[in-house]
Amino acid sequence: MTDSLPPPPEGTRAALLDAALHLFGRKGFDATSIRDIAGRARANVAAIAYHFGGKDGLRAACGAEFARRIRAVVAPLMTVEPLPPDAAEARLEALLRRVLGFLTGAPQAQDMVAFMLREVAVEGPVFGAIYTGLIEPLHGHFCDLWSQATGQDAASESTRLRVFSLLGQVIYFRIGRPIVCRRMGWQTIGEDEADRLAEVLAANLHALIELDRRK
Repeated sequence: MTDSLPPPPEGTRAALLDAALHLFGRKGFDATSIRDIAGRARANVAAIAYHFGGKDGLRAACGAEFARRIRAVVAPLMTVEPLPPDAAEARLEALLRRVLGFLTGAPQAQDMVAFMLREVAVEGPVFGAIYTGLIEPLHGHFCDLWSQATGQDAASESTRLRVFSLLGQVIYFRIGRPIVCRRMGWQTIGEDEADRLAEVLAANLHALIELDRRK
């Protein structure tokens, strides 16, 4: 997770990736044609083969781009050196706030999450690559920070589940956005609403850390 990030795609390659993330997420891989993708990207159909080797290659590239974007969000706050408990707690809060802000505020987040949910549902090779290259190390880093903040074993079942519960809250506010907005009477989740969500997540984080410190 601390490796240097690849540069973002540009030009036709970027347009094809954006189009594919959108269509794969909404229609699914099998129901999306290369003509659909090329049309949305305003590119020649042959460009898919040129840049990605075909539809399967484009799907794999979408997975890699998903991972790159998430890594770009968290990279400024990722550390390799151990932190004292209070600093580790603060780092966890900062990471949660940063990921929440991206998922609820970034224009591309909706397509990214829709694409990822499709890949998780089928548990195909793209999901496997994302899990190994992004999810597992990111979750592991959160577990290490949790251990530094609480003194609990980073590899314990309790720690791993604590981290999943925190990340799950963040993800829900993206996939459950229409439900949250309707129930709260919000038109959307803008900066003000995201700040209120972040305060709730931070309070939950600190309460769980305090609970584990007492063990």
